[in-house]
Amino acid sequence: MLTPAPRTVLVTGAARRLGREIALALAAGGWRVAVHYRGSMQDAIHTVADCDQLTGGCAAFDADFEDESAVRALLPRVAAQMGRVDAVVNNASLFEHDTAASFTYASLERHLRSNTGAAIVLAQQLHAHLLARGDTGCVVNLLDQKLWNLNPDFLSYTLSKAALEAANTVLAQALAPQLRVVGVAPGLTLTSHLLSDEKFAALHALSPLGRSSTSADVAATVKFALDNASITGTTLLVDGGQHLMKFDRDFSLM
Repeated sequence: MLTPAPRTVLVTGAARRLGREIALALAAGGWRVAVHYRGSMQDAIHTVADCDQLTGGCAAFDADFEDESAVRALLPRVAAQMGRVDAVVNNASLFEHDTAASFTYASLERHLRSNTGAAIVLAQQLHAHLLARGDTGCVVNLLDQKLWNLNPDFLSYTLSKAALEAANTVLAQALAPQLRVVGVAPGLTLTSHLLSDEKFAALHALSPLGRSSTSADVAATVKFALDNASITGTTLLVDGGQHLMKFDRDFSLM
């Protein structure tokens, strides 16, 4: 019996933080991982090395997601080097603060290019790649529980993620049956320079379950979405129920 070819997944923004954890979890599950990065080359090399310890044949690829030509070149580069692409996890995200008072066209455009347009182009290109191969695959888009619990902070970021959530439905309709499209929406998962360790711990506990999502929770949900062939056009909220509680500000500004 022929051994099936290992599946290949492109994980965007996989050099560090949540993207790295997703890449490692998928490598542990037997996926060859294409680790996308923008400027964190050394971190990407480190992530590739760690993924290779779990499953061979991983590689790093750079691209600036504000540059459409770079985005359009990314998946063909991965396919040329790794032989095939079976899935894309759109994790990379621009997250810059603005409000209704400070909003500009330029801020919205940057977030839409990085967070929405790039994800749609990668889905478009994966669909074409799968059609040419006569195969099926999946795109997972990382979203945010704040879409179900809106607050006025990070306006352009929020609008770009809302557009991507709508694209889940549209792309799931347009690109079936070759391509499934699934959203995963974490709650507060990782701390940042805006939060002390004590503040992060307190905010992380603000949920009906007494804890929000961890990196392992999110990575496991991404893997589930990739493996379950009957899920498309919907979003899995992984947040300990934080979307059920009203927050007047973004976590980072509370």
